[in-house]
Amino acid sequence: MCGSCGIYTQSGASIHPDAKTFSVGYIGNNATIVAPTLSQVLTEKIKTKFINETPLKLTTAEGDLFFSGKITSYITAPAAITGSQTNAVNRLSVTVEITCENKLEPEKSFTQSFTNFVDFDAQQDFATLENDLIVKIVEGMVQDIFNKAFINW
Repeated sequence: MCGSCGIYTQSGASIHPDAKTFSVGYIGNNATIVAPTLSQVLTEKIKTKFINETPLKLTTAEGDLFFSGKITSYITAPAAITGSQTNAVNRLSVTVEITCENKLEPEKSFTQSFTNFVDFDAQQDFATLENDLIVKIVEGMVQDIFNKAFINW
């Protein structure tokens, strides 16, 4: 009688009422340049976001919703150049391909690429900034993944 009914959370997530669990496979890094912490940070941030903002429970077995994926791109490039042709601002961009298998609502399953970036001062040492930049990028990316999986506005 109510085919589109679901559980709605404070975050706006719409979840099938029979969905109880989710699982996240390790997000592997297939990018040409591999940042050592990126896979782990992304995998854990997805888990944390879903635990905190849905009623679903994390499981090590395949859950009612199963997320997997791979990092496909990790690049830095000039974003803005000053008059002297030196890089004033660089941009770190990351792309990840995520697959969501929704066992209760297969029509909501998807495979999609998500890209996020952050700009940083080119005069700063990238190696000292890299971990903080990764965290910023991943936070936005995880929000986009969450929205795709759970927000049905």
